[in-house]
Amino acid sequence: MSDDGHEQDGHERLPGRQRTRFPGISSRAYEHPADRSALVALRKLTGFDTVFKALSGLLPERSLRLLFLSDSVRVSDQQFAHLHHMLLDACHILDLEKVPPMYVNQDPQPNAMCIGLDEPIIVVTTGLVELLDEEEMRAVVGHEVGHALSGHAVYRTILLFLTSLAVRVAWIPLGNIAIMAIVTALREWFRKSELSADRAGLLVGQDVRASMRGLMKLAGGNHLHEMNVDSFLAQAEEYEEAGDLRDSVLKILNVLPRTHPFATVRAAELKKWAASRDHQRIMDGHYPRRTGDKDTSVGDSFRESAAHYASHVKNSKDPLMKLVTDIAGGAGDLGDRVRRGFGGFTGTGSGKGARSEEGSKDGSKDGSEGDSAGGPTGGGKGGEPSGGAPDRDAD
Repeated sequence: MSDDGHEQDGHERLPGRQRTRFPGISSRAYEHPADRSALVALRKLTGFDTVFKALSGLLPERSLRLLFLSDSVRVSDQQFAHLHHMLLDACHILDLEKVPPMYVNQDPQPNAMCIGLDEPIIVVTTGLVELLDEEEMRAVVGHEVGHALSGHAVYRTILLFLTSLAVRVAWIPLGNIAIMAIVTALREWFRKSELSADRAGLLVGQDVRASMRGLMKLAGGNHLHEMNVDSFLAQAEEYEEAGDLRDSVLKILNVLPRTHPFATVRAAELKKWAASRDHQRIMDGHYPRRTGDKDTSVGDSFRESAAHYASHVKNSKDPLMKLVTDIAGGAGDLGDRVRRGFGGFTGTGSGKGARSEEGSKDGSKDGSEGDSAGGPTGGGKGGEPSGGAPDRDAD
């Protein structure tokens, strides 16, 4: 290997820069508060391991292992050597003793996943390998190792089991509704687990711009010369602030069936965490160790999660979240606020510089009410109905 960290064949094994390692790091260090509280609670349940292994036995996990072994390429020193060294490096940085097997599967769709409980395996598609450069791919490998360290397969296994069960009990009155309510909550935890794994990817790659580029490519493809990370992040801000209460409802409907947050949202969340004190403390060597996992308080974890959501609602620029904050703060004239929020349906929304209904008759202007950006629109891409947006992000 040359001094700049590149081999003579052109494949980069390790970056030509010193990176921080995190001996004994607990996954609690990088987990999103909602993800962490759910995992802590599940781990504290008496007999959970026994029940969970019984549930996992009902799923085709062994079959999937055999399938990838027989019809994919296993990463090693001899096959996809640069990915093999990335995997070893990621496990070294996060101090994961047992290196999970890794496979490359022929699939043009960019994707990656970590499956399995006691013996997780990592799978990446050829579409992803061909899409990302070395540093971007390093963040993805770190992302998947983060899933393995956290034990996120718990969500995937329970989700698969309950989704299958929901189909079987659909004929029972209210049975399907009850199960789907649990599935909806699990999907929320699953989405937060993706944010946790993005943080693990950053701890491994330690290059926030590379992590941003990878997420941007998942959204826009391999046209990096046509894209800009800062503009991509601006989309996330516009997405949060855009529209009125109708758009807020459509955002919720769009995200409910998804297991992954939207790419712009992931990028914005990761950038925010990279600039946070929590991230800096980890980089300085101050982080929770695995030795303390058994002493973690479920109550404290849920309080942290509740505080996070309360802070998110308070600081959010989303119209619905602003309304919730106003209600919590006892704001006056809430009826008028709600009416303006949904004004687009009647043509009396709070559009900037718009005319009131009376002003449209006599020519006078009223800045308090006006026509918003038009009538209701579909929530999907290109006018797709709400909830129909494809869920194609890398795991």
